[in-house]
Amino acid sequence: MNRRRFLATLGFTSALAGCLGNDPPVADDANAGGADSAAGGTETPRAGPFDLPIPEDELRRGAPKDAIPAITAPVYSDDWSGFDEVSVELDDSFEVVGVELDGIVRAYPLAILNWHEIVNDTFDGRPVVVTYCPLCGSAVVADRLVQGEPTYFGVSGFLWMSDLVMYDDRTNSLWSQVLATAIRGELTGDTLSLLPATISTWGEWKASHPDTDVLVPPPVSGTIRGRQTRRYEVNPYTSYQQSSSIGIGFNDDVDERMHPKTSVIGVTAGGVARAYPFDPVSNAGVVNDRVADLPVVVSATTDGTLVAYVRRVDGTVLEFERDGDVLVGGGSRWDIVTGRALDGPHEGTALTRANDRSPMFWFAWADFNPGTEIYGA
Repeated sequence: MNRRRFLATLGFTSALAGCLGNDPPVADDANAGGADSAAGGTETPRAGPFDLPIPEDELRRGAPKDAIPAITAPVYSDDWSGFDEVSVELDDSFEVVGVELDGIVRAYPLAILNWHEIVNDTFDGRPVVVTYCPLCGSAVVADRLVQGEPTYFGVSGFLWMSDLVMYDDRTNSLWSQVLATAIRGELTGDTLSLLPATISTWGEWKASHPDTDVLVPPPVSGTIRGRQTRRYEVNPYTSYQQSSSIGIGFNDDVDERMHPKTSVIGVTAGGVARAYPFDPVSNAGVVNDRVADLPVVVSATTDGTLVAYVRRVDGTVLEFERDGDVLVGGGSRWDIVTGRALDGPHEGTALTRANDRSPMFWFAWADFNPGTEIYGA
């Protein structure tokens, strides 16, 4: 390996400069306090290949606590029209994090998440947190329960391995977004239960989910700092996403097998981690593969939605082909975005997702999954 290194539930350019440029030392902070001893028991907790708690000097302060204001009072509608406070038109090309849970379907535009990173939500009484790290290009959705009780999560302002570090309001423990694990504080080693999510375009998501609602940007939605607003028509990370630069700090050992900002979807099973880059998957149309003993099918839409599903249905492993905008397997046609059979003997059946986390930048997948394989390499 070549490595160098209208439904209601329940501010920011200067801070961005801190995320991408300045690298001040970590100050004493309530978020980082009390994290030097593992919570519960004498055995050192681990998250994947990482010993916990992670050393304090591996944290980088990208912004003050809550300077990126997490959304705590989300509001939804079928689009953004009709809101005087919203001057941005919701375009079909906007990328969204799509979540379908307990019969409720919602979309969270990256135009909002680039500026707020965390949405504390509720699905029919079920507390859920939707997160996005612009530096890693990673979306992670999970139940927002800490010690069995609902909590809200905020943006600590710290980064670890260039990834968003969250805090919970019950214990102020620090949580890695990609790992969905507490890495410092009272809850060190605790993990969140992950929920399936898709990164798609608004156009593709609503076509596959005509009953979806979409998050309305602040100030309609409320944040941890009250009424806030940002320039939601501007992506402050455009130049970063197009460059080979990587976050801030602790990326000296970068896996150079691909450009660091290559979009990959990762699957882990049986001690094997494999990354599927967008271009090879798109060129193939459909990939039937196995990760250890897990049979998977990986595909991508013309708009760039990258998905991975388990291709075992009712105990039978299916072989898929591509037919235009759908997959064909087991006598049924399957929607790529939802993984749901549209007709035939499996009509209505939904494939199980093979990936725990959304597609993300290659450097982030490789950092959190050292020794990962690459499909097609």
